[in-house]
Amino acid sequence: MTARLPWGPMARMAGRRLLAAVPLLAVVTFGVFALAASSPFDPAKAYAGSAGLGAGRDVLDQLRANLGADEPFVTRWWDWLCAALTGDLGESTALRQPVSQIIGERVGWSVLLCGVAFVLAVTMGTALGVLAARRRGGWLDRAVTGLAYTLEAAPPFWLGLLAVWFFSVKLGALPAGGLTDTGTDVATAGQVASHLVLPAAVLAATQLPWFVLYVRQGVGDALAEDPVRGARARGLNERTVLLGHALRSGLLPVLTLIGSRVPELITGALLVETVFSWPGIASAMVEAATKVDFPLLAALTVLATAAVLVGNLLADLLYGLVDPRVAHEEM
Repeated sequence: MTARLPWGPMARMAGRRLLAAVPLLAVVTFGVFALAASSPFDPAKAYAGSAGLGAGRDVLDQLRANLGADEPFVTRWWDWLCAALTGDLGESTALRQPVSQIIGERVGWSVLLCGVAFVLAVTMGTALGVLAARRRGGWLDRAVTGLAYTLEAAPPFWLGLLAVWFFSVKLGALPAGGLTDTGTDVATAGQVASHLVLPAAVLAATQLPWFVLYVRQGVGDALAEDPVRGARARGLNERTVLLGHALRSGLLPVLTLIGSRVPELITGALLVETVFSWPGIASAMVEAATKVDFPLLAALTVLATAAVLVGNLLADLLYGLVDPRVAHEEM
């Protein structure tokens, strides 16, 4: 008799989360406009650039009026929100392009970088964690955990600069940054893959320690439990015991870790993209923040918040699939 998957409770939980996300995203955008309004940067001077340094007060006042920067931030937020609900995200004052076009051109590269890095971190973290858990206290365990704690303490931008110095400057084995080779306008799959190696590896290294330590702890605890001891007593080989019993039980806490690492993954991606000149949303985010670009800043913040909410929802759904005893109605 096969166990039935809890599709009904999972769908209800997903529906509740999506409904709760709507007011949350509205509050987040309100906070973005409030923080941007209290910023010391002048949107008119930022928009005018070097020409704004010698501009008169009347000119700057007129420019603020044209940008809508002279209105209360509540009014600007409400106008932006109403337009966004119709699909109009506004015009970026920093990049002089429609916000939807900026996001469309850049978000795919950020998703590619984050996706590859996350898969690498989960795969390598699980493998190293299992190896360390097999002989806790041994030399391999000490080496793996020592590496994990070292990477955990290392800032992403420092790892990125170190990788550029070693692999690009010293060895000349990999490109130092960008998406294509110098002087090339067309992004081929081979060029993208070669330019992706370093930023993806560095971003994966920033996430690796958490998965290594969680898997090590979870699998190590599972190996000491009675069901695993019973499997060994029945004469099952060590590989079957490790992969078929201990690993499945030990990976349950890792599923909750997936959702919680999404904010750190996004933050790390912003730093890594900046170091490697990766054409994702990092440069747009920095530009929007420094030039008080309300529409672009709000849209990118909503995008990042939505990614975090989706990550948490995915982690809970995966947990429920692996462990049907979890009651989704209580999540």
